[in-house]
Amino acid sequence: MNGVGLIGAILIGILAGWIAEKIMKRNHGLLTNLVVGVVGAFLGSFIATSLGIGIGSGVIPSLITATLGAILLLFIVGLIRSRRA
Repeated sequence: MNGVGLIGAILIGILAGWIAEKIMKRNHGLLTNLVVGVVGAFLGSFIATSLGIGIGSGVIPSLITATLGAILLLFIVGLIRSRRA
């Protein structure tokens, strides 16, 4: 999340977590959305950097990267939970 600042990163994390929650048809609270969004941002950035994809800086690229990472995170968590049951 380059160039957005701490408050911007928190807001992007909440929004990305919320978007991922709606896409994956989950129901979490605000704090969980924040955690999922921020962890998703790290995951998305790591994957994009590993693949050599330049994600840019600013609000929109950060939101897209965080949302895609959060969706992937929720998918992985869903797989792990379904295997435990």
